[in-house]
Amino acid sequence: MGLFSRPTLVAKGAEEVKGKDIWLDNDDLRPLKLKDRTWTQLTYFTFWFSAAATVSNWYGASAAQALGLSMWESLACSFGGQCLIGVIITLNGRSGAVYHVGFPILNRSAFGVFGAWWPTFNRAVMAIVWNGVNAVQGGQCIYVMLHAIFPSIANIKDTMGTGSALTSAGMIGFAVFWLVTCFFLVIPVPKMKNLVYAKLVVFIISALAMLGWTVSKAGGLGPVARQGSTVHGSEKSWLIVRFLMLGAANCATFASNAPDFQRYGSRSKDPILGNLVGFPLANLVVALIGNIVGASSQVIFGELVWNPIDFLDMLQTTDYTAANRAGCFFIALMFAYCAIFSSIFENSLPAGNDLAALCPKYISIRKGFFICAVVSFAINPWYLLGSASIFVSFLASYQIFLSSITGVLLCHYYLIARGYLHIPDLFTSNKAGAYYYSKGWNIRAYIAYVIGVVPNFYGFLNNMGVDAPIGVTKFYYFAYWVGIFVSGAVYWGLCKAYPPAIMYDKGWMEPKNYIRPEEDEAVQVLDAQGSDVEAVGSGNGAEGSDGEKVIARVAGFEKAD
Repeated sequence: MGLFSRPTLVAKGAEEVKGKDIWLDNDDLRPLKLKDRTWTQLTYFTFWFSAAATVSNWYGASAAQALGLSMWESLACSFGGQCLIGVIITLNGRSGAVYHVGFPILNRSAFGVFGAWWPTFNRAVMAIVWNGVNAVQGGQCIYVMLHAIFPSIANIKDTMGTGSALTSAGMIGFAVFWLVTCFFLVIPVPKMKNLVYAKLVVFIISALAMLGWTVSKAGGLGPVARQGSTVHGSEKSWLIVRFLMLGAANCATFASNAPDFQRYGSRSKDPILGNLVGFPLANLVVALIGNIVGASSQVIFGELVWNPIDFLDMLQTTDYTAANRAGCFFIALMFAYCAIFSSIFENSLPAGNDLAALCPKYISIRKGFFICAVVSFAINPWYLLGSASIFVSFLASYQIFLSSITGVLLCHYYLIARGYLHIPDLFTSNKAGAYYYSKGWNIRAYIAYVIGVVPNFYGFLNNMGVDAPIGVTKFYYFAYWVGIFVSGAVYWGLCKAYPPAIMYDKGWMEPKNYIRPEEDEAVQVLDAQGSDVEAVGSGNGAEGSDGEKVIARVAGFEKAD
């Protein structure tokens, strides 16, 4: 079947979409306009350094060191896992880079135009919860800044109770951070490119400042760099396997979110270098600094302080001089700036995309940002962190659900659709649409999703505190990869046994780029045997990946008779 062997397509505006389709379409969800495709190779490369520059990443890779591996072994596990997940990020984000649509719309191609609501809702909830959790960390940064200016803030009576991760004084910091983040949400995402660059500069300055300060107070790098592992034999081998796999699984959200930010690329190949090189390299640099800073705290205070925010406040509290307070203030300020944009790109952007897809008639992506902000405040995340450790374990284990969704999406795009998505059918409830499946639900995808979760579910319960044999615990180390391959394999088998209408058996059918119909000046279909589609003189100068003006036309929202 050729790329455009379907009937001719007629572009129609959003105002002409009627009936049930108003629940499937708005302009934010459609392929991005050319003017909004502003991210380049450099943007994506620096984006990952910017995204990795978070407080949690400072100590995230140090857990292996705390359990007995050396600092260098801990770093190697983290780096290896992130190289692996970088491949998944690149593969899963490819459809977003080519068609310039986000994760919620791509769900429709595999799960159905209505069936996509569950995986989309699923991720929206997690993004909102994590937005609140990250805001708590940002609030801690603001508290350190306020403590540096106003010593008396530490004496405010705490009325939050023992279950809270924040004191009453810390809640002031949380509120300030939340309001500042809402201010930045007003800026359109395509125009945040320069702020991504700025965040990288800010992180470099803050990281080097804290690294130099803490290492000098610890008496140099020697004691830190020479520490060895405290475990040996099979115990050490399994720790290496565990943290190598965790290095990948901890980034499962990035892998599922990949289309949401890769859709902003000016060319489909622009994100590749950043994903495969920038992502693991950025995390390696952050993990290295975090490990060294954390190990320095052992020398300075006689205890390991993995959270750099707590470390900062301890430094100024024990020696409350003007110089120390100034140093802590500016480092915490830079941490807070980094936390703002990590929160936006890791949580607000996915949640905004998801909420807009769930209710496009009333919610735009920007409105979704603010809904995420309000709900993430309303769920009282300071209590989630302070009193519900098993809930935090649940969030950390969410990889098994995300991996099954990712496995289905990868299989559908590369093996079933072979790179070709019929964009108009992603926005219509017409029964003749390719993604209508069975009343808007693709049962094959749901069966594959459930079966992908099943092998890991016992390990998931074990991770939440249920007793299980050691074999189950060790098998769960591979949960992310098991979920991807099992769900993908089952989906492929079901599609072979019961082929969907939009299944292709031969050739790779991915277009070189995708442009909205109103931005085309002319389109020439070469043939109906899988040939490329050329745009003869796009008015906006759109270029294909090889520099030619070769595109696949973004068709409208109605088929011509």
